[in-house]
Amino acid sequence: MESSIALFGESEKGMFQKPYLLESLSELIDTIGQGPGESRGLDCAVQALLLDKSILFFRVREEGYSKNDYIQGLKELARKEKIGTIDAICLPGVGDREILDQTEPLCYLHKSIVITTEKDFYDYLTNN
Repeated sequence: MESSIALFGESEKGMFQKPYLLESLSELIDTIGQGPGESRGLDCAVQALLLDKSILFFRVREEGYSKNDYIQGLKELARKEKIGTIDAICLPGVGDREILDQTEPLCYLHKSIVITTEKDFYDYLTNN
């Protein structure tokens, strides 16, 4: 399996806590549909696909707040033999220390990076 970008976001279709491997914009629309107006996950998904990167999309109930959805998705990423190589883990809307701290061992496992926003990084740094 080729490398991809793991991405967590809200969408109108798809099961929660299940990874969807998507390789085109048409697959993205057919499989997960659209997101709510303020969702950043699908924006990131479109950008990755336009750069010819496949994405492993995890649907979450609410970006940045659905801890259980994030934790279960991150556990799935730990199963490298099933998932393949991940170049990056994209968590738009997440500044929660508990969630972001769980990405560190995954980054070592996959030799990948975390993609976040400036606002989310600030929330992470200032979160007790």
